[in-house]
Amino acid sequence: MKLKDRVAIVTGGGTGIGKAISLAFADEGAAVVVAARNVARLEEVADQIISRGGKAKAIQTDISDHDQIKRVVAETVEEFGRLDILINNAAAHSDKNADVPDMDLDVWYDTLDVNISGTMLCAREAMKVMIPQKSGVIVNVSSVAGVSGHPTKSPYCASKWAIIGFTEVLAIEAGKHNIRVNTISPGATRTPGFEEMIRVLAKRRGMTPEDMWSKVNASNSLNRIAEPEEIARAVVFLASDDSSAMTGHNMIVSCGLHLIHPQELYGL
Repeated sequence: MKLKDRVAIVTGGGTGIGKAISLAFADEGAAVVVAARNVARLEEVADQIISRGGKAKAIQTDISDHDQIKRVVAETVEEFGRLDILINNAAAHSDKNADVPDMDLDVWYDTLDVNISGTMLCAREAMKVMIPQKSGVIVNVSSVAGVSGHPTKSPYCASKWAIIGFTEVLAIEAGKHNIRVNTISPGATRTPGFEEMIRVLAKRRGMTPEDMWSKVNASNSLNRIAEPEEIARAVVFLASDDSSAMTGHNMIVSCGLHLIHPQELYGL
């Protein structure tokens, strides 16, 4: 087991990629604290881990609230005695897309508050535990939207670009404490949220869902999108000793979406 006896916090761990990461970590021997806003989903994931013989705790957390972040870190250490891994996966992604002159400013501020400020605050509090341990791993979840622009999605893109830059700075600062910090940037992934987006886009464009999926798949050089479990396996690699010499790195896991990148496809 690659993560045996380690303790991890996974933010946004109740659904989609975060759920897949939580389950994969547990399968690799980690005790997992699943943190997000939706209590029912968190408890479902934690119960699933425990039913498989693993260790898990569900903690409702809004990462835009500094006090709640402090609480989830404190409860993690109280429950499991340490904190070895932080996965900053929680994110805000509004469907109110618009060019900059027409952008809803509340969307701008809310997106940056969760995606970049929340990421920073989680890392800040986790490192207060990791530094005395002289060990730790942080993986920040960005996106292919953090390496190339998507029109009408400036808040999301800006926040995801910022995560990559923040990761590089933090990796430099944390290295002297034997803490590694990396980023993973998924492309389109078959989560419930993405599947719903495809249904909405198909209806908006007068297409059948099947035709819309054909268009989506063709936008990736592997002619398909990623499964959440594929992203999770990459995160396991970054969190484990298999990547012990890697820090400050952005790993793109996109089925080649970032190579083709049809800007007109999503969110218009």
